[in-house]
Amino acid sequence: MEIKVWRVPNSVRPATHEYKYSLFYGRPGLRLVGFDNEQGKGDHMHIAGIERPYVFVSLEQLLDDFFDEVLKAGGVPCAR
Repeated sequence: MEIKVWRVPNSVRPATHEYKYSLFYGRPGLRLVGFDNEQGKGDHMHIAGIERPYVFVSLEQLLDDFFDEVLKAGGVPCAR
């Protein structure tokens, strides 16, 4: 598991919030769960190899949603 969050001076378009983030759960070469945002794509998630849009509400909600998906993928609960 790897969680990276940066506060950026300008939003990563088309997002309007002030964060750049990359949340990963899997093994080397195998992403089981991923949440990230990138220029042009905006906020999105990867679940079991399928990419779909993600609606960013807050950092707290992002982490809750990520850990919920990790649990669904067979991961163990994390202390927060």
